Amino acid sequence: MPFVLQNVVFPTDRDPDLLPLYVDPDTWSTIDEKPVRVTNDAHIGDVLGRRSVRVRGGSRTSFASYFNAFPASYWQHWTSVRLVRLTVRTEGQATILVYRSNGSGVQQRIETAEVSGKAETSFDIPLTQFSDGGWVWFDLVSGGDDVVLAGAEWSTEHEPVRTGKASLGITTFNKPTYCADTLRALADSPDVLEVVDRIFLIDQGTDRVDAQPAFPEIARDLGEQLQIITQPNLGGSGGFARAMHETMQRDESDFVQLLDDDVRIEPESIRRSIVFGRFSTLPVIVGAHMFDLLDRPRLHAWAEVVDEAPFMWRTLYQEQMPHDFREQNLRQSKLLHMRMDADYNGWWMCLIPKAAIAEVGLPLPAFIKWDDAEFSLRAGEAGIPTVTLPGAALWHVSWVGKDDAIDWQAYFHARNRIVAALLHSEAPHGGTLIRHSRRVDLKHLMMMQYYPTALRNRALRDVLSGPDHMRRTLRARMPEARELARRYPETVVHKDPEQVLHSRRGRQVFAIRRRHDFDSPTGLRLRIFTARTILSHFFRRPDPANVATPEVEFGKEDAHWWRVPAFDSALVSAADGSGKQIYTRDRGTFRGMLLDSIRLHRRLQREWPRLAREYREALPRLVAEEEWVQSFEADA
Repeated sequence: MPFVLQNVVFPTDRDPDLLPLYVDPDTWSTIDEKPVRVTNDAHIGDVLGRRSVRVRGGSRTSFASYFNAFPASYWQHWTSVRLVRLTVRTEGQATILVYRSNGSGVQQRIETAEVSGKAETSFDIPLTQFSDGGWVWFDLVSGGDDVVLAGAEWSTEHEPVRTGKASLGITTFNKPTYCADTLRALADSPDVLEVVDRIFLIDQGTDRVDAQPAFPEIARDLGEQLQIITQPNLGGSGGFARAMHETMQRDESDFVQLLDDDVRIEPESIRRSIVFGRFSTLPVIVGAHMFDLLDRPRLHAWAEVVDEAPFMWRTLYQEQMPHDFREQNLRQSKLLHMRMDADYNGWWMCLIPKAAIAEVGLPLPAFIKWDDAEFSLRAGEAGIPTVTLPGAALWHVSWVGKDDAIDWQAYFHARNRIVAALLHSEAPHGGTLIRHSRRVDLKHLMMMQYYPTALRNRALRDVLSGPDHMRRTLRARMPEARELARRYPETVVHKDPEQVLHSRRGRQVFAIRRRHDFDSPTGLRLRIFTARTILSHFFRRPDPANVATPEVEFGKEDAHWWRVPAFDSALVSAADGSGKQIYTRDRGTFRGMLLDSIRLHRRLQREWPRLAREYREALPRLVAEEEWVQSFEADA
């Protein structure tokens, strides 16, 4: 009995932007080392159903696409499967061409078959030459008449290592419409539900999912597989910890699949990640990639790592991300053929084996930020790696229209990064983390962004107070951080055109200027610029006229840390484009926060060895299931 590893699927929501992720009927060439589309033959009308597509007469369509090529290198490296079967069902006269690639993106044709009428054609492909990377895919070339691909899948006769199902854990805070759409998509995907035990929807908000008009029908269709759980708002870490806890009570589940709330899923991706987890030779965390929900062919995250010296997360080859599949298809994207190893995966979609939870515990009580990275680092130290699986992805609201480094989340960015470094960094005193943190404070202060600096200083004080503050303040820090914003006028976004002030000098269009003065300073110029700016802001009072009316106006993309400090005040566009924020220099606030930051970072540097020891000793208690249960039940 073959086990289906991956179905060939197509979008059914009639969105033409999605086609490049599923099918590539176009001809491509290369000009000046850049891919160029020669034809434009993609038609959403050729998608006939979830599993079928039309290839027009006399044309060629490739399934070397993100969702329909087979990521052979990951299956060879992480599983014991050594032979995969491609089965293609067609209607009409056609030629099937099967290709493979290596880790450098070099393509080779490995099989060819001529078919006619209603045909089912199979190809057995060894998984023995993909150690560094590579995909397998097929093209379909029609004769004079249209051909229909009636279905295709990748399967194996090999037995899986694990046979248990996965429970899904969806954490939400006032995103009921997104969650209802996710549940509807799951209810309409019976092949996915076959590998799902329970769907735990952890609702921590006031706008409940079960109050949505569509919910009764969804609940009826999902039946006992769906379980709604309400609890106090414990952030993403608290919601996902609850899903882990509930899954640990289920003998039928071998995994928990975590899903964020503001997402749109590709149900086949959920099935693929669960099947991959079943076949992996050792327990692995199986992560998914993230596409932009509002720009759906754009891939934002491929494989993510934590750099040791600054102890900061990033995506591998970040200079080449995001990747737009409209501009470069899979065959043209040589980088995407390499097998990439990850340190962690974001919890927008991530499959975690129960064996990992039993070994290392639940998440840190971090509320949000770094809980996913820290968990994977902890699991990796216990011998449980993270695999970010190509072909498994969803669409998530991206950070393009956000700047959470200057809102209430700045507290969690700072605190949780330092805590994760105290727990896992092997570099003395966290390497360059403390120096980097000081620079972040300086940039905020020079930019007249006093609110995030206040939050970051509070984060340092909490870290210095010891590990027990994390559980004690789990519910309190977010509302306290948002309340603190009231003290800082720059947090107000002015949206009414009649109320928005105009700058004294008018808009400064720095984006089109090429003056050397407005380039990012480096080396000696950076040191001189920073020293002059600090001295100026420390000793010079702002011009009262500039305090009364913003001196200059910046677009968000032009408001860099080396431009804004030259002025006493600035009108800056909000990250989401909804209005304007007014940054005004305050000498007293600058002085106090700068000295506070210096003192706190010096103390962190001095006490790092002691703090690292205390946090590591406290870790088993912080992530213990019984401790989390008390948090779930408090004031529930």
